Amino acid sequence: MSSIEAAVSGAGAAILGWMVGLPFGLAMPAAVVAGVNGFISGLRGIYAWQTPSGWIGFVLDSTWGLVGTAASALIHALQAAMPSGKFRSDLSRRRGRHVYEGGYRIKSGFASAVGNVITNADGVSGLDGAGGRRRRLLIDRHEMLHVWQQRWFGPLFPLLYTAWAIVAGLIGLIIGLATRRSVVKSIFTLAYYDNPFEYWAYRRDRYWPPAGADAVLAWRGIVEETRTDTII
Repeated sequence: MSSIEAAVSGAGAAILGWMVGLPFGLAMPAAVVAGVNGFISGLRGIYAWQTPSGWIGFVLDSTWGLVGTAASALIHALQAAMPSGKFRSDLSRRRGRHVYEGGYRIKSGFASAVGNVITNADGVSGLDGAGGRRRRLLIDRHEMLHVWQQRWFGPLFPLLYTAWAIVAGLIGLIIGLATRRSVVKSIFTLAYYDNPFEYWAYRRDRYWPPAGADAVLAWRGIVEETRTDTII
């Protein structure tokens, strides 16, 4: 059944990608990217076809969200080459995402969402055992929101995210130097924690302000829920 789903979703995604890329002279690469994602996602059965969100996720991954989908294809390849990049079917099937225990990470303990792929989901506490429940909530709340942000905002997501990080990071540098606060913490707080996409996700995860943020420079507002793992 999974092979049939992979073939059908791969072909359907390729057609959608072709249609989106055609006006820009990118029909073939768009079809390949969408088709590869459709095939892998169909093989693993990540889309919940019985729900509207499952179809919406599939269509967005194959069209408006193709930039994130292309990036996620590279992450799949990277994960395959990393011993810690174990795929978790129990957290992915019919959930609209590919979850990996370890593998690619920007910082130790931080999970990452690239397109519809979530990596380093284990974090510090792990997905199983005593800390597993809280970590799974983090994946469902914070990281899954990032997956949908990349679908909703499409090619605008990396542009807006990066622009904020650069401008806010420079402001953080100036503030850190001018006030003799921790320069690194000032930059990281303004460039990362205060990034609207991250603030949105942290608030949804009921973890604000984060322990690593400068409390003075972080956006105002407190959400009461204790946790220790970090995310991105």
